[in-house]
Amino acid sequence: MKGRAGGERGKTMRQLAWCDEEVAGAEDVGCAEVIPLHEVAQEPRLGRGMRRAGWLLVACGLALLPWLYVLATGLPATATAAHWPVAWAGLDALEALGLIATGLLAARGDRRHALAAAATATLLAVDAWFDTTTAAPGGDFATAVAMALGAELPLAALCGRLALRALSRPV
Repeated sequence: MKGRAGGERGKTMRQLAWCDEEVAGAEDVGCAEVIPLHEVAQEPRLGRGMRRAGWLLVACGLALLPWLYVLATGLPATATAAHWPVAWAGLDALEALGLIATGLLAARGDRRHALAAAATATLLAVDAWFDTTTAAPGGDFATAVAMALGAELPLAALCGRLALRALSRPV
């Protein structure tokens, strides 16, 4: 085991030394090597730019809160979208791409699957939300709820779990 210069080793890790008299007396065996039980992890310091970006994002999120009220009270109950099929086909294409990318990366054991999984989970949850909130009453709404509960939300939960598991594992 490599030591650290200047006697730092004793300050940064707890150690277990094992030496049995009988084993130590044997011809080929000496005292066991010092085994580190715990090394104090140094938290990386965030740069000033990262902290500023974080606070900027918080401020932007807070600035959106009054805008939510404006949208909730000012938008019409119905609207016509010029490119409705393109919007939905595009969203579903992104979901398919995300599922394929997540699956391929996960199957290869690539930790980057966490990024694809997080994005795909978000897309699936958004799809379920907009499917159910924009569906016409009756059969369309029942179909939207069935798709949300039977496919989109379970897949979103699976992708979310994959992302969280990958991010919680040590490197």
